[in-house]
Amino acid sequence: MSRHQPLNRFMFTGLVEALGTVTELVDDPPACRLEVAVAPDWAVEASVGDSVALNGCCLTVVAIAENSLAFEAGPETLARTNLGQLASGDPINLERPLAANGRLGGHFVQGHVDGVATVTAVDREGDWVTMWFEVPADLAAQLVPKGSVAVDGVSLTVVEVDDNRFSVALIPHTLDVTTLGIRQPGGRVNLETDILAKYVQKLIGGESLDGVVIGNENSVGTRP
Repeated sequence: MSRHQPLNRFMFTGLVEALGTVTELVDDPPACRLEVAVAPDWAVEASVGDSVALNGCCLTVVAIAENSLAFEAGPETLARTNLGQLASGDPINLERPLAANGRLGGHFVQGHVDGVATVTAVDREGDWVTMWFEVPADLAAQLVPKGSVAVDGVSLTVVEVDDNRFSVALIPHTLDVTTLGIRQPGGRVNLETDILAKYVQKLIGGESLDGVVIGNENSVGTRP
């Protein structure tokens, strides 16, 4: 998305509501049309123009069928998220914006992906998993132990942070109902750091936010 487009009006929580399934990717240069199979109630309740976070990336519904929603992802989104690497049949995390009377069970997530991290290790201990990610150093600087991070749109608590990697602990429920359950070393995940960390970094370090918004081209993680 252009640096000069307005910020998203919507907010997510990182509590994924459902897993959709990619049914078709249609090249429409310079963009791509992404069609996702959803539960019937999702299609009934959706309207063209709605925002939905797909693997944590906020996109706009452009068409609705009986059991599917269609979205358009622009070149910046395709280049800086994992959406451009999806294939037909892949699962995808879905979350609708937080309602005004909703509960904030995760943390404030904008749906603006900051970059892509790479899974480096999946350490299993019984049904639990500690997952490590390699991340660009500039994003690692915005992560702190016990802080919040959205990985593929899933609100998680950071366990450890090194210069260019961090870890999270994943409970069995999260592994069962999100894409993180199928991630293996070498896999790529969307990353959004905590908005509070970005403002603190700017205030303390004098760094300016670059204004790049990766997500909803037109706009302005598990939930029960």
